[in-house]
Amino acid sequence: MNNAARTPVVLGVESSCDETGFGIVTEGRLLGQGLASSAMEHADFGGVVPEIAARAHLEAAVPTLQIALDDAGVDLQDITHVAATSGPGLATAVHVGLASAKAIAWSLDVPLYGVHHLAGHAAADVLEHGPLPERSIVLIVSGGHTSILAVGDLVRDPIEHLGDTLDDAAGEAFDKVSRLLGLGYPGGPAISRAAVDGDPSAFSFPRAMMRPGDAPYTFSFSGLKTAVARTVETLERRGEPVPVADIAASFEQAVVDVLVAKALRAVAERGLDTLVIVGGVAANARLRAVADRACAERGIDLRIPPPRLCTDNGAMIAAVGDLLARAGAPAHTLAIGADPSAVLHGAQLPLPR
Repeated sequence: MNNAARTPVVLGVESSCDETGFGIVTEGRLLGQGLASSAMEHADFGGVVPEIAARAHLEAAVPTLQIALDDAGVDLQDITHVAATSGPGLATAVHVGLASAKAIAWSLDVPLYGVHHLAGHAAADVLEHGPLPERSIVLIVSGGHTSILAVGDLVRDPIEHLGDTLDDAAGEAFDKVSRLLGLGYPGGPAISRAAVDGDPSAFSFPRAMMRPGDAPYTFSFSGLKTAVARTVETLERRGEPVPVADIAASFEQAVVDVLVAKALRAVAERGLDTLVIVGGVAANARLRAVADRACAERGIDLRIPPPRLCTDNGAMIAAVGDLLARAGAPAHTLAIGADPSAVLHGAQLPLPR
């Protein structure tokens, strides 16, 4: 295979959870994408069922790929590189997308990159705001992850993990509280809609891991979820109506306060001036508004991709592949396996020694 003289046209494949995503990127520019979601198939279960998600990926792969190609205005033969989420994620789901990517790379005889899902979220912002600065703090907030990272060059430098959640990720907490309030799944958009008409100060829910001596970049949302559950139980036991909008707004504000405070602390303590917020929860309007106001007050450059690039998508994986291709990074072989518990050290999963 000889793609050295060609401008990279990278196909990204994402299937780590319940979205089947294909995206096409060249030189930091998104050409097109296709996205299918099986979220509604999981609604009755209150969360993602891995076997249902995997089956949905199988059914959606070919038509979603074609949507991406049509959207980009390119043919499959124009693809010079393929990048796929290799982990972390639901094991069966990751396997489907990675197998699809292998088949495409093999049929086209082009390089294949195994990409870390969280690096993909960080790279999504590049498609909207251009290259990341020399150093920045990245807050990743999604259904399965809540992490603070110190990032340099996304594909050349090691990614420094500053902190994660001890229990529920922020997105998981949204799903569980939404179920408690009878708002359905997925919980993020449901809570957000309900909170519009609520008072965020109506209930004083806990802000965990914020006391002096607590790990500065570690999160915990399990106690917050329990506090909401106890509030609902108490009101129901007394025969009082449950003020869903006020509880939703107060819960949402508690999550946002912790996310923004810890992210800004990381920016200040590292002496940086850029905060990037990515992941599905980054689409939340209250988080975007509070972070924007706090960053403006401190002279911090805030970068958040548009909502369509916050949730899992193939474009973000293609963005990582595009950076890897332009950096001349070595590719994986077709023997690469899925790593559902992949630890984030860099944008590309480790190559075999």
